Amino acid sequence: MALIRKYLVSTSFAMFVAVSSATLVGTAVPAAASEIKYVVNNVPITSYDIQRRAAFLKLQHRKGNLNKLAADELVEQTLRVAETRRLGIKVSEQQVNDAYKRFASSNKMTLKQLDDIMQQAGVTPEHFKQFIAAQMGWNQALQARYREQGGSMSEQDVVQRMLQQGGSKPTATEYMLQQVIFVVPPKERGKIGARKREAEAMRARFNGCNTTREFAKGLLDVTVRDLGRVLAPELPPEWADQIKKTKTGGTTGVRETDRGVEFIGICSAREVSDDQVAKMVFQSEGTQDQQSEQLNKKYMAELRDRARIVER
Repeated sequence: MALIRKYLVSTSFAMFVAVSSATLVGTAVPAAASEIKYVVNNVPITSYDIQRRAAFLKLQHRKGNLNKLAADELVEQTLRVAETRRLGIKVSEQQVNDAYKRFASSNKMTLKQLDDIMQQAGVTPEHFKQFIAAQMGWNQALQARYREQGGSMSEQDVVQRMLQQGGSKPTATEYMLQQVIFVVPPKERGKIGARKREAEAMRARFNGCNTTREFAKGLLDVTVRDLGRVLAPELPPEWADQIKKTKTGGTTGVRETDRGVEFIGICSAREVSDDQVAKMVFQSEGTQDQQSEQLNKKYMAELRDRARIVER
């Protein structure tokens, strides 16, 4: 739901970044002796945490008392992380790393260049990744709350609204997908290289979804899942670009995940136009941003009311 997605995209990914490393020389925040400044439900926030977030805000050209803004943001982030954990929402290290890579790529930087900028600015790559993980988890929490409150227009209402505004019913690509997982248990992550080679070998033989299970029969710990009908706006962000670039009958590249190594086969792709597509497109255009903002504020107010926040 794009009205919620903005909390990840616009906040973290529309930052600076026509910044050269030369402009950052000498601006790094030293990791001096750290002391606890806030305790949020028994979770400490240190002066070093606040320094890093203030440096992050400076990169975003934020104005005002950056230390105060940084402390406020970290208190809210701590509450959000606790809430996502309570809801059982998990954001994997791989998802965060992928988002970090996309940020570097979208700003025409290598990972090393981005790491250097974050380090020299006093933010550190680790702090930025913590921010990304918190935003991704909160995004899911907001979506869950939105669904709970029934805050979604029906597909028919969306189509009628679009037509009243002079638009026509949009189309989107409908994919039939197949996911192939070479399972690697956490305690056997040292074998990931060998499993990647196995996955690449199977991928090279892939010639359509009908024969995948036959290929997988002779392999250990390989799972084949038919993902069914998936519309382009619903594609998982970590796979979306690769899927859209892959022709029918082909596969995405192999990538590491929490489960092991995976690739996705494109069984078929076609353009469709229906009420569900209209609904997704309508929402992705930010039609409900105001409602989203209100939901975010209300949810955060609830978390603050229940929280124990101590300033040292």
